[in-house]
Amino acid sequence: MRARAYHLDGRPIEAPELAPGLHVVATPIGNLRDVTIRCLETLAAADAILAEDPRVTRQLTSHYGVATPLIAFHSHNAERATPGVLARLAAGERLALVSDAGTPLISDPGGGLVAAAAAAGAAIYALPGACAALAALVVAGLPTDRFLFEGFLPQKSAARRARACELAGVPATLVFYESPRRLAETLVDLRAALGDRQACVARELTKKFEEARRGTLSELAASYADAEPRGEIVVVVAPPDAGDAALRVDDLDARLRAAMADLSLKDAA
Repeated sequence: MRARAYHLDGRPIEAPELAPGLHVVATPIGNLRDVTIRCLETLAAADAILAEDPRVTRQLTSHYGVATPLIAFHSHNAERATPGVLARLAAGERLALVSDAGTPLISDPGGGLVAAAAAAGAAIYALPGACAALAALVVAGLPTDRFLFEGFLPQKSAARRARACELAGVPATLVFYESPRRLAETLVDLRAALGDRQACVARELTKKFEEARRGTLSELAASYADAEPRGEIVVVVAPPDAGDAALRVDDLDARLRAAMADLSLKDAA
């Protein structure tokens, strides 16, 4: 029988019994020391770990001596894998769901599985922990009392600007995930759609080369124009000023002209 244990400071620790059901487990976003004791106990005691990429999750499990089998569960195989997972839950198994980093389902796969498991009557447990969006929000130096997590914007500039324009009037700090190769273009598009707001680009949070670069959207766009950054990136943008709640005519004209640079008149309007 597999030892249901994990290691801390070189010592094996037996994990307590785990309740049957689906355990949605947040894992570190970079620094492995950010793992929680409950996370380790759950991963060690589970019958299997459903991992977005088992190769990535194995770095965590190997570091802490967890020997639980890893099963690939991601956006490309979720439809065909879900019935088997539901059958295992119905049989009383204890399954852990993790993404490559951070909290599952937050711009990561797993939402469909959780919905299906809930519909089937399976017990679902949340194990809170690291989340890149929240980590970036608290270091950005921008208002935190109200925020909107948008996740990834569209890849094409025209669609990206159109979506950003829809968010322009939201009275909250905006939080986005972005790819390093699209960062500079996205900052330009956000500037065109939202105005030159204060913002923060948070990169490689909790890791050795973590960085939080602050400035206006135009300043940040210029700083990344000639140097593509590396690593995981979160963009945090300040809410509109109180005086911007009701757009002035010249503001509206400026945004319309900016949108027409990439969109038809109909779509820009």
